[in-house]
Amino acid sequence: MNLKKRIPALEWLSYYSKVTFRKDLVAGITVGVLLVPQGMAYALLAGVPPIYGLYAGIVPLILYALLGTSRHLSIGPVAVSALLIYAGVGQVAEPFSEEYLSLVILTGFLIGIAQTAMSFLRLGFLVNFLSHPVIAGFTSAAAVIIAASQLKYLLGISIPPLHYFYETIIYALIHISETNLLALGLGLGGMALITILKKINKSIPGALLTVLIGIALVYILQLQEKGISIVGAVPQGLPKLIFPEFSIANIQLVLPTVFTVTLIGIVESIGIAKAIESKHDYYKVRPNQELFALGISKLVGSFFQSIPTSGSFSRSAINNESGGMTGVSSIVTALLISITLLFLMPLFYYLPEALLASIILLAIKGLFEYNEAKRLWKIHRGDFWMMITTFVVTLAVGIELGVLTGVVLSVLQNTYLSSIPPIIVLGKIPDTDYFRNVERFPEALQNKEILILRFDGSLYFPNADFFKKRIYQFVKKREDDLEVLILDASSILTVDSTGMHAMEEVLHYLKNKGIYFYISGTLGLVRDRFTKAGLMRQIGPENQFMNIQDAVEAFDCRDDDSIDIWTPLAIQSNEEEE
Repeated sequence: MNLKKRIPALEWLSYYSKVTFRKDLVAGITVGVLLVPQGMAYALLAGVPPIYGLYAGIVPLILYALLGTSRHLSIGPVAVSALLIYAGVGQVAEPFSEEYLSLVILTGFLIGIAQTAMSFLRLGFLVNFLSHPVIAGFTSAAAVIIAASQLKYLLGISIPPLHYFYETIIYALIHISETNLLALGLGLGGMALITILKKINKSIPGALLTVLIGIALVYILQLQEKGISIVGAVPQGLPKLIFPEFSIANIQLVLPTVFTVTLIGIVESIGIAKAIESKHDYYKVRPNQELFALGISKLVGSFFQSIPTSGSFSRSAINNESGGMTGVSSIVTALLISITLLFLMPLFYYLPEALLASIILLAIKGLFEYNEAKRLWKIHRGDFWMMITTFVVTLAVGIELGVLTGVVLSVLQNTYLSSIPPIIVLGKIPDTDYFRNVERFPEALQNKEILILRFDGSLYFPNADFFKKRIYQFVKKREDDLEVLILDASSILTVDSTGMHAMEEVLHYLKNKGIYFYISGTLGLVRDRFTKAGLMRQIGPENQFMNIQDAVEAFDCRDDDSIDIWTPLAIQSNEEEE
């Protein structure tokens, strides 16, 4: 095993320099300053005490820094994962209780196991089963649900745990007269201040400054005596080594949440890593290694009381914009969180929860994909309706069923599209050897004796029957004059046994009608499979050509033995007929 591939840090550490360290130091401190208030806020969103959000900013960050292939991805607590945890584990245990916390830690451990196993099984490709419209629909719904969950902190109203977001909104509206105006003022003021500071200079740690100002106001004015909910006493010190509480019953309770967070966390993290990778040319993100890094960071992190972590777009973007170069920036962030836990936690006693709500509300603003919905409406209505369906289902029936619906929709869409690939009629562009779609190129010439078709898709079980029926339809329209059908196979990437059986049926169909069958441009893998199955022999070596032009010329000269268009390259194969 190549150790540098499994521990990518060994590669960049070999040429690490003082200049790189200075850049990583600045980036790491900048991200750490943001992670402190965000981590505490997202811990509350997940239904656990704020301290556990900071615990998640130590061990997982260090491990990912050493094992991850992205130099800029910043992991830690994030809004979507926190909401998924709350929605899932909150159904089987009371949030903020000891039992609930134990199940959350166990969930993180199991997610780590799942992602690590997926890495060894090289299952990184599974993220492709969630299409972008589905992710956009889910995250937009998540933004609405998260916003509803923060109403109790923003309004200062005691809202009991409710299953659906609209129940929370209705309850808040019914009890709107109970709003604590001081809490509302702190929350709205916090959002305004963070927004203003961000517009002045993005490098200003607006969230942290707002938190410090809020703490000072509560302390000086003793606002907690006027109904302002505060964080209160927060444990000081580094997380202790613990072992997640295993039992078959507990594992069964959290399995649905494990599935959901595993899937969304992978898509979220690898998507962010690839988005930032595209801005650089000195490293490549490897999905299966990313799965390993994300899995190990959660697995080991759970032994140090870390809630499940994921990639944060905002913190990753700041890491990149601040000049971070390697995983050392994340290690610096982890050290800053450790210093905060050791020495600075008493400062957060008077932190108003309304300000943490304002941080969350601003952070999730970018999750609501309104502009993406408008774009999809213009460019692809099918994707638009897929996004809207996922959005509505997630809001109506809950997070986990919303994600499952998205997965099913993605698979169904992919299956449907692969079952009806285009079969194009080709014609020859005058004075060239090019053959193009006659619907796109009206000037393309067709010979009534020759039908040229291109099949744009792999030939396998979902579309094999469609392949036969479409060819039969084309032939029936022209069978009075048709003498040869030329299949351009250059777009058929692979073929399975069902596809080959369909090809055999087409051959018999054409033979019975006295129509020649030629095939051109067959790719190597397909030729190999045709050879092993004996299909090359059934088609006839002399009826296979390198390109369409050769096939047309061979048909035109079929009665002239002095002209030989065919080449054995057309039937080259690495296999032998069995």
